[in-house]
Amino acid sequence: MSDAKIRRPRAETPKGFRDYFGTEVTTRKAMLDKIAEVYHRYGFDPLETSAVETVESLGKFLPDVDRPNEGVFAWQDEDTDWLALRYDLTAPLARVAAQYRNDLPSPYRRYAMGPVWRNEKPGPGRFRQFYQCDADTVGSGSVAADAEICAMLADALEAAGIERGDYVVKVNNRKVLNGILDNATDRVMNEDPIQGNSDVIKRAIDVGKRALHSIADDILRTLDKFDKVGIHGVVELLTDGRRDASGAFIPGLNVPPIAVEGLVKFLLAKSETNTQTIANLRLAVGNSKVGAEGVDELEQIAALLAAQGYGPDRIRIDPSVVRGLGYYTGPVYEAELTFQITDEKGRPRNFGSVAGGGRYDDLVKRFTGQAVPATGVSIGVDRLLAALHAKGRISADNTGPVVVTVMDRDRMADYMAMVGELRSAGIRAETYLGNPKNFGNQLKYADKRNSPIAVIQGGNEAESGTVILKDLILGAKIAQNATLEEWKDRPAQDTVLRGDLVAAVRRMLDQG
Repeated sequence: MSDAKIRRPRAETPKGFRDYFGTEVTTRKAMLDKIAEVYHRYGFDPLETSAVETVESLGKFLPDVDRPNEGVFAWQDEDTDWLALRYDLTAPLARVAAQYRNDLPSPYRRYAMGPVWRNEKPGPGRFRQFYQCDADTVGSGSVAADAEICAMLADALEAAGIERGDYVVKVNNRKVLNGILDNATDRVMNEDPIQGNSDVIKRAIDVGKRALHSIADDILRTLDKFDKVGIHGVVELLTDGRRDASGAFIPGLNVPPIAVEGLVKFLLAKSETNTQTIANLRLAVGNSKVGAEGVDELEQIAALLAAQGYGPDRIRIDPSVVRGLGYYTGPVYEAELTFQITDEKGRPRNFGSVAGGGRYDDLVKRFTGQAVPATGVSIGVDRLLAALHAKGRISADNTGPVVVTVMDRDRMADYMAMVGELRSAGIRAETYLGNPKNFGNQLKYADKRNSPIAVIQGGNEAESGTVILKDLILGAKIAQNATLEEWKDRPAQDTVLRGDLVAAVRRMLDQG
């Protein structure tokens, strides 16, 4: 078959995926290493789980004939189990906690970092494979575990390079919202009293509560639009509906006005101090037992954090954290970066959230049938890296290796000996392994590798027992805009004795 008829694969990444090269990989690793140091200091252990889980274990998606396991990348294993790539790091933790429950300490504190995969429609900045960085405590129902996660998250952000004042960890509680809904129902019933015996009234109140709680997720999504549409817009969306900027009408949820009043109080409860915010929330939940329990938990978290020196400048009680509340059973938290960046159209905007989490006490119950309390947080690795880039705080070294050039093929052993000495001294180095015929190509290679120094030894240098060190970084600066004085003070090329190779290279690297 001729080459013209051979069907060759396209050299391109699949849609929704991307490749990461040198500096991107080392930058991410450097950031994650700093976060891991914080987690380790808090007593958390690392955990690496399989990238593949059974669909039954994942528990969120089920096989489908036309498109199996929409939302995950899945396949059937030898006509038995459906398998899938993990879509987060929490589902594998649930399986591990159940599978090894007799061997693991309780509570079990772990952190995990790695890629996850989601079979979703990709878009700008939205990929089907991305990194997550999680920390969870399984087996503790104490709010001290929630407070610890919040403190650890604040410390991790600062360790990664986000300065104090550029972030805030906001804490809320799902129980408070449940209390708001209960209180709203009670107020509706009191405004329009029900006649009849106590059993009838009780059933009516239960029906009313279920009606509001049945649209809790819709209410959550509406409250989450507070920053975009303001309090007036939220009220419109909760009641009769509103027109958006394009003129399109968005139907409302038809929540009774007296119930909306309680939801507005909930949204506006945030104050300058945690103490005042908690007091405002107590008024908002009214006589709701579950609501009062949620407020008590927030008060305990604030007190535990204050005892460790975490004030509202770093971690604060904030009812505006509503995204994802439907998944959680208690405290919920979100790390928001407070500085502004410029978008693609040149407009200033807040950077926004880079991490979120909370208490989810049904984690292991699917496997064991027994309730197991758990709380944890997940950091969006790519989002945090983008924030560090925006603030100019990426510190990963992208300097390439010292390149030992090859002037004579027959003397390759000599060149490899030089590289061996440099490496033994802890200096990153490599020998040029391409075609050495064109020396210019060797220097172009060194430039492309971002090499700081090229080591050159031709026949004359070998006879005199010397090597030439070419300072590629300074040479590039001189070629651009260095002054004559700089050139005279520090030439971009130097000849040293072969025996002084390591010391001379180190001096040149130290000069930067």
